[in-house]
Amino acid sequence: MKTTMINSITPFTVPPVAIFIIGALLVPLLKGKIKKIYLILLPVITFIDIINLPHGKLWSFNFLGYELFTHVDKLSIVFGYIFTIMAFAGIIYSLKTKEDGQYIAALLYIGSSLGVVFSGDLISLLIFWEIMAISSLFLILYRKTKKSCDAGFRYILVHAFGGSCLMAGVIIHIATTGSTEFGLLSINDFSSLLIFLGFIINAAIPPLHAWLTDAYPEATIAGAVFLSVYTTKTAVYVLARSFPGTDILILLGAIMAIYPIFYAVIENDARRVLCYSLVNQAGFMIVGIGIGTELSINGSVAHAFCNILFEGLLFMVTGAVLYVTGTIKCTELGGLYKTMPKTMILCIVGAASISAFPFFSGFVSKSLIMQSVIDNHLFLVWLGLLFASAGVFHYASIKIPYFIFFAHDSGKRPKEPPLNMLISMAFVASLSILIGIFPKIFYQILPYPVDFVPYTQEHVLTQLQLLFFAALAFYSLITTGLYPPGRRAINLDTDWLYRKSARIFMWFLQNPMLSFANFLDSVTRGIAKWFLWFAKNPTNA
Repeated sequence: MKTTMINSITPFTVPPVAIFIIGALLVPLLKGKIKKIYLILLPVITFIDIINLPHGKLWSFNFLGYELFTHVDKLSIVFGYIFTIMAFAGIIYSLKTKEDGQYIAALLYIGSSLGVVFSGDLISLLIFWEIMAISSLFLILYRKTKKSCDAGFRYILVHAFGGSCLMAGVIIHIATTGSTEFGLLSINDFSSLLIFLGFIINAAIPPLHAWLTDAYPEATIAGAVFLSVYTTKTAVYVLARSFPGTDILILLGAIMAIYPIFYAVIENDARRVLCYSLVNQAGFMIVGIGIGTELSINGSVAHAFCNILFEGLLFMVTGAVLYVTGTIKCTELGGLYKTMPKTMILCIVGAASISAFPFFSGFVSKSLIMQSVIDNHLFLVWLGLLFASAGVFHYASIKIPYFIFFAHDSGKRPKEPPLNMLISMAFVASLSILIGIFPKIFYQILPYPVDFVPYTQEHVLTQLQLLFFAALAFYSLITTGLYPPGRRAINLDTDWLYRKSARIFMWFLQNPMLSFANFLDSVTRGIAKWFLWFAKNPTNA
């Protein structure tokens, strides 16, 4: 194996992925406060490392005749920043976790996500993509319930299919082009189409999204926070890197933004409601990537950055509620504001951000995407995204705080969650507010120069009107008793297809296929016995 350094690299700078991957291996050797300090330092060191990375091709390896290398530019840097910021917040949030296995899985998951972001070649991308799928699985399995095990099994099956598509596409692409470089791809090529399919499965684009709403709510309390950050956002990154301006993404993104609303309204599990909002918000990003202009790509990247903050905050809040009450069902909660006022305030910050309320992060990022839709005269898409914005305000920004902290009094009087959880949530909430107040500073880290002012009279009034009428609709439905009740049963989504098909497939394996296998076994045994008899009695034959 031959190693070369392509650009001059700042002393002590290393590949960001290495810090987390190697760091994960050392976790079992540490105990107590030393382990906690060590875990917190890993993302801090990585963040400093990313700041000092020069742009261009770095750390090139010649492996089996193929060049593997790290690529750094403004697009990868933005995702590197937010991935390490949320790693820092997530680790602080999870400091009460006892199992080393959860920490190891989380660090490998974070590290492999950074590996995807900084991969300059398709082989490295594929390797980290698979590590990401496997390590994230354990954040679900460590819940150690039957539901989490079943959901984890379905989760890995879907990702195995997506990974297989990606692997096939990469192999065919390298065989036909001779290049391993990860860059712009055309959806018209068969190999690129397979790669595209692998990417959109991780992006959770309907109808290939049900793995997310099926598995994430069954993850551990800390695991759900990490899961909300990395898998879908790495998919957004790779789509922005390789398929910007692909028209079909506009349609897929619009469907993605609208579709989850109808399920989220009737969902009783607050964490599953947030899973639908993950799909909804990613839809805005996919639309921006599909448009493919500098403004829309900036919007998608900015919204990915901000979404990681406010979505992560809401997952932290619901996780904290689950931690202190033992449940996250909306019908079993209510009145928690009396004993959890700090958590309630942090929840409202997350709700205001996800609804794109002025002076919160969601407003300054979503406005970029909406403006790019208007600039490209996509009127129907604009209407669809307006409806999706009203919907997410309805079910995420109002429903979750209302049913958890207000609504009917459930009689539960839990204390505030542990201090480490509150500190982590406050840190993320503060960033979300700061970005909303100082958007110009935030815009400077985006991939392209930004000439956009979010706080114009038109933008602010349009958004406030949207939020007002959505809130009015919610109030009217609640007071008249017409609001759809949360269903206590599991709401099957498109996962019904693979749940049913899996049963049919297992029946096929256990009945006709097993009978056929037994038949072949008896035939081969008979032939083997005949040959054995023939070998012993050649003259009798």
